[in-house]
Amino acid sequence: MKRSIIAKLNCQVTEKFPEMKGVCPTVRRGPQLKGGDQRYTLTYKGKADLPGGRKISRIVRVVADEEGRILRISTSK
Repeated sequence: MKRSIIAKLNCQVTEKFPEMKGVCPTVRRGPQLKGGDQRYTLTYKGKADLPGGRKISRIVRVVADEEGRILRISTSK
């Protein structure tokens, strides 16, 4: 996956999950879609602040195609 597309996806993820700002995702190639399009899974691991000064680990997984369109986003609590 191209770096410019990863940067575009990073911007979209940080809009929804600000605690992922500055996190470098791990990128894995997934199954190929019909028509020859390739899927990729980007995994972001970060920490979110909770009330009372505590922190919680958060994982955000993004499934996107090779053009940078997000197909699915899931997150841990």
